[in-house]
Amino acid sequence: MVDQYDMLIVGGGINGTAIARDASGRGLNVLLCEKDDLASHTSSSSTKLIHGGLRYLEYYEFRLVREALIEREVLLRSAPHIIWPMRFVLPYDEGLRPAWMLRLGLFLYDSLGGRKELPGTKTVKLDKAPHAGVLEERLVKGFEYSDCWVEDARLVVLNAIDAKNRGADIKTRAFVSNIERSEGGYRADVTGPDGVQKISARCIVNTAGPWVDEILMGMKGETEEKSVRLVKGSHIVTKKLFEGDHAYIFQNQDNRIIFAIPYEQDYTLIGTTDVPYAHADGPVKISQGEIEYLCDAANEYFKNDITPDDVTWTYSGVRPLYDDKAKDASAVTRDYVLNIDEFTNDAPFLSVYGGKITTSRKLAEHAMDKLAKYFPKAGDRWTKKSCLPGGDIGGTDFDDFFEALSHKYDWMPAGLLRRLAHGYGNRIHELVGEAASMKDMGKEFGEMLTERELKYLIDHEWVQTAEDALWRRTKLGVHLTKSQIGNVEKWFKANV
Repeated sequence: MVDQYDMLIVGGGINGTAIARDASGRGLNVLLCEKDDLASHTSSSSTKLIHGGLRYLEYYEFRLVREALIEREVLLRSAPHIIWPMRFVLPYDEGLRPAWMLRLGLFLYDSLGGRKELPGTKTVKLDKAPHAGVLEERLVKGFEYSDCWVEDARLVVLNAIDAKNRGADIKTRAFVSNIERSEGGYRADVTGPDGVQKISARCIVNTAGPWVDEILMGMKGETEEKSVRLVKGSHIVTKKLFEGDHAYIFQNQDNRIIFAIPYEQDYTLIGTTDVPYAHADGPVKISQGEIEYLCDAANEYFKNDITPDDVTWTYSGVRPLYDDKAKDASAVTRDYVLNIDEFTNDAPFLSVYGGKITTSRKLAEHAMDKLAKYFPKAGDRWTKKSCLPGGDIGGTDFDDFFEALSHKYDWMPAGLLRRLAHGYGNRIHELVGEAASMKDMGKEFGEMLTERELKYLIDHEWVQTAEDALWRRTKLGVHLTKSQIGNVEKWFKANV
């Protein structure tokens, strides 16, 4: 038996799930397959920002920056529980970019995207609180501007949940192979935990990220110059280096920038690097050189130096950028490219290159625009004004939402309630269910991670392992001890 779909999407990162959401909302019968867990590669390894990309202005990527700045507020409205505003402080450092250039760039940044909800740029004194004593004494002037923070892996999952709610079939740990031409489209084998499923699809969307060229070349049956350029970006996490909800953006002598961002209440996230990568290099992980680079870059600005010994956690991801032949990995375009091949009977095979989390919704919309002629009965654009699951909390006022939850769940510790509110938005009610006490939430594993939450993640968010739960659906792996993580792993072995 062959199961029939309008669209097969290969890859469960942010681009794949965003397209699945958009397409299923237009009435298409969609199957998305991810060979591992959702967001298990690039999409959970970002700097966790919804931003226009201030430094892209130097490369004249005005269209990309404008689109990203517009999307910044669209996404903020759609998921205010996992996306929230953050102020970024950019110190002026004599000998690097002049102050007038920084101010001009920030003026453009404030103006390009038609900013409505986020406050604009202002000049700040760095020798006054809260920056005095944190930054080097030579830094006395800076600029403060707005962008947004995002729980990146949760954004992927929310897109997948919405797609499923609109009829899409989402399969994880499902490997797509033997893609071949057939009458009216394509056939493929999908190998998952339950065996092999044979499927047919009118259209294939290749959002395999770092493996996008491999999927395409397998279809073509030939080798040609690759269109994807792989660039590894790594981050380090240290104990909290400064107080406050603001982040810093630092200029480097090599013309790159790094961010230092409050992370998980008790930590500071520092990144990122731009290092050429090839699959032959082996597992994606940070090098000692990258750790030292990020420490040195931070030490140029922070008064109290850090060393590699201060690093408590690291993560790395590979950005599948469109190869525009730029010599410098930092200068490779972050814009996305959508290429359509027609291998059989007017049936599209769409390959997605590049992109960033901020523009994922728009990328999906553009992808559906390109595919419109193949699906004339599909619905119109719809995602711009639609909330993601859990995001309908009454505008972007999270504090009011949390206050209402505090009355409804007055038995729950405030720290846990805030974490669940941020993670699940108004879907917290499904998670808590009929529970009326912490005892009703079941066994606790540390940091108030409960059995009820784990069961919810298994039933509603495709979680199958402790790693899925601790490092992607939540970031509790940062907080738990090795012993506590081991107990979660034992629970999964016994219950999944």
